[in-house]
Amino acid sequence: MRRKLPSTQALICFEAAARHASFTKAAQELALTQGAVSRQVAALEDLLGVPLFKRGQHGMQLTPAGQDYVRQISTRLDALERDTLDLMGRQGLGESLTLAAVPTFASRWLIPRLPGFAKAHPQTPIHIETRTRPFMFSDSGLDAALYAGTPAQVAQWAGTAATHLFDEEVLPVCSPELLGQTQALPPEALAHLPLLQPSTRPEAWRQWFDAQGVDAPRAMAGPRYELFSMQVAAARCGLGVALMPTLLIPSELASGELVVACDRPIRGQRAYYLVQPQTAQPRPMLEHFKAWLLLQKEVDAAP
Repeated sequence: MRRKLPSTQALICFEAAARHASFTKAAQELALTQGAVSRQVAALEDLLGVPLFKRGQHGMQLTPAGQDYVRQISTRLDALERDTLDLMGRQGLGESLTLAAVPTFASRWLIPRLPGFAKAHPQTPIHIETRTRPFMFSDSGLDAALYAGTPAQVAQWAGTAATHLFDEEVLPVCSPELLGQTQALPPEALAHLPLLQPSTRPEAWRQWFDAQGVDAPRAMAGPRYELFSMQVAAARCGLGVALMPTLLIPSELASGELVVACDRPIRGQRAYYLVQPQTAQPRPMLEHFKAWLLLQKEVDAAP
């Protein structure tokens, strides 16, 4: 049966016109005439049987149907362009993997280890996008996700299978200048220092103080940072004490840029997982990548 699909050119013209709210500006972007863009959009509306724009003397605007449609096709056009550039870059050799990852884990743990995977699989580029929350794989074009979450959060991610990689151990760290001549502080003393807050984990410090049996009324007070990498930078600058997963800061601890403010690590509520779509036949290269990840887990756990 013949597919009922509009032309790619019509979709590109519609997406550009919707983004600019102007056929003229869309034409300038696409190096077409205004009339050509208008005709492509009109042909698309004829095919759909639905008006996508309201046209008037004072301009044009998307109809509700047009708003819904442009949201849907924009992600698909982006994925089509990404897949095309990927194939062009590989010249048809090998296969690639496209991963979603929480940003600090990707930059501080995964990427420094990727040369080892690249050496074993030189024809398999790894593409990485930032995602911090669950999503629908069917709409994303992504092969798998490196996700940090609780077991309950992972269990609620519909249509996926998760492989546990690492538990998370968190530890208070700061710049050596903030401690001065003191080697480390007791938990009670930490309650009086500026605490750097992870905005995605607003109760992290309270949970740490509770685990130490310390009453800290200001445990949730302090500047908030969305990414762990921002907390690392703030701690290095002496802005306060950060409660950091130890697997993300080995180089700073080894170099002395950061020091342990209180040697009382606790196991975090979250862990790191490889999450992939629950399909009958997973991609062989993704299975190779999962095996490589689990090997890194063993290497990290070795004394």
